[in-house]
Amino acid sequence: MIITLIGYMGSGKSTTGKILAKTLGFEFIDLDHFIEEEFKTTIATIFEKEGELGFRKKERAALTEVLQKKNVVLSVGGGTPMYYNNIELINENSVSVYLRVALPDLVKRLENNKAQRPLIAHVEKEELPEFIAKHLFERNLIYQQAHHTLAITNQTTLDILDRLLVLLKND
Repeated sequence: MIITLIGYMGSGKSTTGKILAKTLGFEFIDLDHFIEEEFKTTIATIFEKEGELGFRKKERAALTEVLQKKNVVLSVGGGTPMYYNNIELINENSVSVYLRVALPDLVKRLENNKAQRPLIAHVEKEELPEFIAKHLFERNLIYQQAHHTLAITNQTTLDILDRLLVLLKND
């Protein structure tokens, strides 16, 4: 079984994914880290040398490879489901879960670590809510194609884990 966590940056995909994988005895794979290891370079360097299209091609190849594994919790980048037919590929080969975090909570989570997030590093603090809202609007139709949606507010990671396990048990 493969469980794929999708959602906007800052939604907790990696944090939740690591704990879920440990609980289930699965391997945890962060797709961006997998790409960096696979291609022996950083995401930023791929973007710089090959542009977004070059990155998305590498991302697609890496996603296809990871989705052939067994017993994996996979965390994908916020943009991954948006390109090619990645959401269909994810849904055909895994149980997908959209970690949906409300806009005000995402803004709070992201405004203090903008520097680590190339997509928003250049965005002024007061413009961040509008920037994120625009992205969420653009991505919402794709994100909602996930098998499951888990609305996250102020729950602890353990509460989220419990809710995920209940969702997955019913699959």
